[in-house]
Parts: sequence; structure tokens; C-alpha cells
Amino acid sequence: MIQVGGTLESSAHRTPNKIALSCGDVRMSYRDLDESTTALAKWFLAQGLQPGDRVAVHWTNSIPAVQLLYGLFRAGLIAVTINTRLKPAEIAFILKHSEARICLSEPSVSPLADEANAGCPILTQLPAVERVESREAALPSVSPDQPAIIIYTSGTTALPKGVVHTHRSLYQTAVIGTRAIEGLNSPEEVVLCVLPLMHFGALAVLLSCIHAGCSVALLARFEPGTVLDAIEKFRCNSLACMPALWHFILEEQLRNPRSVSSLRRAWGAGDAVSVTLQNRFKTAFGIPLQEAYGMTESAPLTANPKDLIRSGSLGLPVDGVELRIMDLAGHDVPEGETGEILARSPGNCVGYWKDPAATRTALDEDGWLHTGDLASRDADGYYWFRGRKKEIVIRAGSNISPQEVEEALYRHPAVLEVGVVGQPDSIYGEIVVAFVVLRDGLKPDPDELRQFVQKHLADYKVPERFVFVTELPKSPTGKVHRGELKRRMLPAAAAT
Repeated sequence: MIQVGGTLESSAHRTPNKIALSCGDVRMSYRDLDESTTALAKWFLAQGLQPGDRVAVHWTNSIPAVQLLYGLFRAGLIAVTINTRLKPAEIAFILKHSEARICLSEPSVSPLADEANAGCPILTQLPAVERVESREAALPSVSPDQPAIIIYTSGTTALPKGVVHTHRSLYQTAVIGTRAIEGLNSPEEVVLCVLPLMHFGALAVLLSCIHAGCSVALLARFEPGTVLDAIEKFRCNSLACMPALWHFILEEQLRNPRSVSSLRRAWGAGDAVSVTLQNRFKTAFGIPLQEAYGMTESAPLTANPKDLIRSGSLGLPVDGVELRIMDLAGHDVPEGETGEILARSPGNCVGYWKDPAATRTALDEDGWLHTGDLASRDADGYYWFRGRKKEIVIRAGSNISPQEVEEALYRHPAVLEVGVVGQPDSIYGEIVVAFVVLRDGLKPDPDELRQFVQKHLADYKVPERFVFVTELPKSPTGKVHRGELKRRMLPAAAAT
């Protein structure tokens, strides 16, 4: 059954009484989740919505958020996810661009959707629907190649692009996820979901868990202490998180330790995971922090096997995914050389909503996804992230990976967070600028940091400027936003 909503039905049939979702003190079994989403799907269609219509979901992590998504999948409608950290103007763009018929917005964040004023009806409560006892007819047959969801990226372009996944690609994402992430193929697993479900990384984990019949504990918002409390309360076994967020979880655990012995798997993805963070994490938690790689267009793509971790690498291609590295001329590069990652996976998206030009650029005729990410591959097949095509700093003709410079700075004990970008320069073309957040009570001067980096990197890669800040701009998914550093903070820093 290649229909993403059907995986819930299958799991409910196998283990109807098993807890599917937990959030706070509320629990929901697989049977109740299955029946409630079926009823929701029928309600959507009874309102005059037609399969293929877009319906926006603007909701924090919660049981209702999962019900809404699976209800839309079941009805053949296209879910349009909206991150709750977005501002009204950003919400308005998504609603208008997707031509959403309805926006389902949680009461706590609905004022933002109201202010967007996109001409789209805003519903703030789940409808009071009665669960159906019969599964006869009512719901339409959904083609595997029918779009199921549109997720707008926060990439480097001026406006976000709507990544389109079909029922087939979401189903395959779930299948790949259960094979790639040890433990997710066990119904006994308890997975903590911290990242917003409106982000594809979290959605991919949810889809995999529902497919496998795991239990998922949901957190509405990220707060380091709350994450650790949830691991302790729900006895969570697995957690995937952005590296920037893992930093704060680690610091909280060192300050105020919780009982986290149930945690057996920890994943870092969405940005480079520094070796320093991995080493400190293993010391504090007693398990490795496994780096993985994926993107909104396709995830997961690589992962570090728990017993074969190569620290600093993205890991090996996961089962079912093909990867290659190509240069600008379209030729495969040899081992150790840097080029763009191309991925061919049954979980690849099918393109971008109402953007055929971007679709043609990203997906070629042979099914290869051009990721825009740069990497090299070693003799054992491990992939090593080298930066993003649009973020590479070119100083005097030499390419410099921001991630490589950040990795070196993270080794300094005073550095909590860092973001590296290129600043235009009349002599070198660009120079390297590092924006640094320091740990409390530690105040190294720029010369100390510069000399420290020189021990690890070639001189031309060492930042010419260090700018100390109290926080770094983040994307809605918690990733350090280098584009925002260049647009907003670099001009201000240059002026001083």
C-alpha cells in the first residue's frame, strides 16, 4: 500500500492498543489515532474540499498536529506546513503562493496567521467529529504519485520554495528511515520529537515511527531542560536534533544532570556536527552523537552507523539511496576531491510548487537530485561535508569552507557558537569573518582566536575578522543562518 496514510492504518491493525503519541500528560493509542484521522478526513471532504486542494497546517508539535496531517493525507488533500516561528509576511507568502483553501492554525499562534491577512479562512480548533465505525467508501482512492505535502524551504534564495512530496515519496521516506536508523524498526522504541513537525526532518522521523509502530513523544517547543525532562519522563530511546540545539541540551545536562540512561541513540543532522560537540556529548551522555545528512528535498541520505562512526563525516549512504559527487562540468570526481552531492532516492521530492525552472535545475532526467551541498568521499565510502555552493568563501581565488573554519573554532574552550561568512574585499575578493558567541565568563581576544585557528588551518583560511555577538540568527529550524549573517549582521559589523 503505497499511500502514506495507509501506514497508520496498518500499524493500528497490528497493535491497536499501543501508545502511538504522547504529549504532556495526554496519550493516544494507534486505534484512536487511526479512527480520529479517518473521521477528520471525511469531515474535510464534507466541507467541499476536493482531493488536490491545499490546506495549511500552522500548529506546534502536538497530537492534534499529527491528526491534522494524517487526516489530510487520508482525504487526498495536500498539506502545506507552516513553521510557527515564521512572521506574518512569511506566512502570507506561503498561503498565497500555495493557494491554500484553509489555514488550520493553533490558537496560541493564530494571531500571526490572522495578521498575515492572506484572504484564507483561518480555523483555530479541530472540528468535533465523531469517529466512524465503518471504513466503507467515503474516502477517495489516492494515487501514489499524487502530491501529499508542500514544505517551504528557508534556503539561500530571496523567497522560499515549496518542496513537493508525493504519497509515494513520503511512504518511501518512512521505509528508508526505518531501515537507516537503528531502533526505529522496533515497535518497542520510544522516540522524542523535538524539532517542529512542520520541518521535514521531524516529519521524516514521525513517518518512520508510524510505519514501524513506534511510540512518539512530542514537545511543543524546544527548551533544553524540557528536552531532558521528557527523556527522563517518557524513557525515550532515540532523539534527532539540530547541532545548534544539541549544544544547549549538552550544556543543560552538564549544569543540571537528569537521568537519561534510557537514551540509546542520538542523531545530529540539518547542519555540520562538530567533532568537538561529538566528543563532549559522548563524555556527558555515554553514547555517541551520530551524524546524518538529509534535506527537505530528500531525507535521510547518509548516516553514521553506531558501531562504525567516523567522527566529522556525514556517514555512509543509507540503504536504498545512491550518491555521487560531481564537479561543475558534470563529471564524477575522484576520492578525496570536492564536488556537489547528487542523490537518487525513492524518497526524493518531485519538484517545487509552481516553479518549473527550479525543478529542472534541481532534478535531472535520470532522477538525480542536485543538492547544492559540497562534499568529498574517502576510500571507505564515507562522505565529508565541505560547505554549500552558495556559501563558499572565495579568497584570492581559493575556496574556503565556512564549516571547516567553524569546526576549528569550536575546538576553542571559550567558543559556544560560531558562524563564518565571506565579506567583500577590494584586494582579495572576499575575506573570512567569524561571528562568535562566547561561553559565560570567558573573553579571549581576536588575536588569541586567530592564533588558535592557525594551529589547525592554512593561513589563508584563518578569519581576518572576529565579531563577538550575544546570539546568532537562526533559521526556523534552528540552523545557524549564514545568509542572514551576511545580509543583516555583516554590514553592521563592517561599518564599525
